[in-house]
Amino acid sequence: MKKFFSLFLVLILLFSVAACGNKEDTPVKDTPEEDLTEDVDDVVEEPVEGSLSVQAEEEWKEYYEAAIERFVADNPGTEIELKVVASFDHLDVIDSTDPTNEDVADIFALPADRLFGLIENEVLAAIDAKSIAGVTGGFSDYDAGLGGAFSIDGEYFAFPMNIETLIAYANTANAQAVGLDLDGKVELNALDSTAVLLPSFDAWFGVAVTNSSDIELLGQDNDGLFSDMTLEWDELSAEKQATFEELYTYWKNNQEAGNPMWDAEAAWGYMDSKFMSGENGVLRISGPWDAASFSEQAGQGEDLAILPLGSITVAGKELSHWKGGWGLGINVRLEDDEERLALAEAFIAELMNPEYAVEFYKAAGKIMENVDASVYASSDLPETDKLIIDNVLASYEDAPARPLFTEWGHVWDTWKNGLLSWSAEKPESAQEGYELLKASFDAMMMNF
Repeated sequence: MKKFFSLFLVLILLFSVAACGNKEDTPVKDTPEEDLTEDVDDVVEEPVEGSLSVQAEEEWKEYYEAAIERFVADNPGTEIELKVVASFDHLDVIDSTDPTNEDVADIFALPADRLFGLIENEVLAAIDAKSIAGVTGGFSDYDAGLGGAFSIDGEYFAFPMNIETLIAYANTANAQAVGLDLDGKVELNALDSTAVLLPSFDAWFGVAVTNSSDIELLGQDNDGLFSDMTLEWDELSAEKQATFEELYTYWKNNQEAGNPMWDAEAAWGYMDSKFMSGENGVLRISGPWDAASFSEQAGQGEDLAILPLGSITVAGKELSHWKGGWGLGINVRLEDDEERLALAEAFIAELMNPEYAVEFYKAAGKIMENVDASVYASSDLPETDKLIIDNVLASYEDAPARPLFTEWGHVWDTWKNGLLSWSAEKPESAQEGYELLKASFDAMMMNF
């Protein structure tokens, strides 16, 4: 990376420490010295100038404005424009136009699974992520975490913004009423498949089931793409067969009871109604973003418990989601502008300053990967939020890496269409249900 960037980052670090106080007050994970790869003896202590635009969602606005204020105070010649727009709406603009569009920000948020597509479309600039990590601190092994997921062929194209995985929510009043013990594991089909509310037809939630027995919906190895879903029933391991047996039982029980758990439109409202206190829905899964609505359903929070995802099992195997997350990327139009690229990288370091991790969570509901759980636990966050963070971190640690290659995008509809076909075809066994799914995946693989 160009010498200018390293010197600039160290300058920003000096300003940040002076402005924000002693970092020793915030325990974070250690950053290996090898992350700081440049010689920093010749720092020129001069503020830098330049202009940037930064995308932020409405809820993030206050946090971003505070970061901009700190940054500009240290660098009076800098101008940063805030573009307040939802992240997916911003990505839609990129997809429908190109990164030169003035409505596209210089710095913007992106989910990890969009990385490959954005790189293929030449939207993202390569960045010196390791130097940014050296400024923020807290990464015990940068490449082993989300940071490594943003690396392709030795270059980094985004910096970790937050980690993301699913957790379990429980209605304790309903659990007590139906006699379900939340201190132990709860099987998917507990109480005739009425206790666990899981929209398995949606692959975002369905992978928690398939991951429990290491079913690879679409993988990639040295020989190319492959899927366990193209195996014959007899070729599946006993554990994988057991997973589909339980999934079939879940469908059959709900089908016979007339519950719309296999209705892509009606299932969501049904789950909301059944999770209300006084009903028989006990457990459901989602991320931190649904905590407020689930709390309202569970007696305005009085009946809400937050648990690790593995509290729910399928054939004795714990549900497991993905190590997912979001990153901050830089528009490729800055790639040939050395000073503005360096400015953007330095501002990312300020946005992801672990000194403000609690404020970031309050504003965006996002958990920084490089901040120790004790920081959140000792903060003034409500106890519910502390439990959410603790269980996200616990569930994240045990989760497999999220598949990020572009072709995985075909799995969403393939899984959904195959599973929803059960209601029309009415398979008479788990094997027949699996074969309907297999047919969908066979067709998908032929397209590759």
